[in-house]
Amino acid sequence: MRTNHRSLKNKRVVITGGASGIGLATAQRFIEEESIVAILDINKEGIEQSIKENPGIAKGYVVDVSNPENVNAVFENIKRDLGGVDVFIANAGISIRNKFLDISPEQWSKVLNINLNGVFYTSQAAAKIMVEQGKGVILMTASTNGVTGHPFYADYNASKAGVNLLARTMALELAPNIRVNTICPGYVLTPMQMAEYTPDMLEVVNEGIPLKRHADPKEVGALYAFLASDDSSYITGQTIAIDGGELA
Repeated sequence: MRTNHRSLKNKRVVITGGASGIGLATAQRFIEEESIVAILDINKEGIEQSIKENPGIAKGYVVDVSNPENVNAVFENIKRDLGGVDVFIANAGISIRNKFLDISPEQWSKVLNINLNGVFYTSQAAAKIMVEQGKGVILMTASTNGVTGHPFYADYNASKAGVNLLARTMALELAPNIRVNTICPGYVLTPMQMAEYTPDMLEVVNEGIPLKRHADPKEVGALYAFLASDDSSYITGQTIAIDGGELA
């Protein structure tokens, strides 16, 4: 039987990219922890569907994380509606499979604007609220692709490496009252992954992973719950892989 993290009860948890994949699985875990959960996503229909299927989600906000004015306006609404933010999870991201030589300036800008700029804008907005409160936890979805090279994802890899170093710098500047960490998932069986890979490709990937399978998004959500809780109160500035042993 799973042990819940008692310190997460009634904590105000805000998750970007919260309408699907890792974000939604993480929202579901925090609902189980009896947290007050708000999801942010660019997909209005996805937010509505997620709230319909998960009535424990307290609030949903449509946001374009790559637009700083939009981000700041949404966080003003969050501050008004929830009264603050205890845990912020910057999870929204995209990936486009393409050879390095074929990546257009438009694709490069799009991926970096969402995956790196978006994390910066949203984390800064959340951090400002937390500084006023005098406490908080900021967590980010990076990737094992931000730790080691990986073909066909030069823009994605660069963005995730940037997220890892952004978080470490924030951890130094925002200590001691605000903790900041990144999670680096390896292969996770999300809708985004299944859209990019055929079943045969997925099987080839599984063979290269020591645990011989993709992660379930719920396993990533469980790690987020641990890192947000008081059980990890001495962990900050870290890049934590959840990859089935792939980096090893």
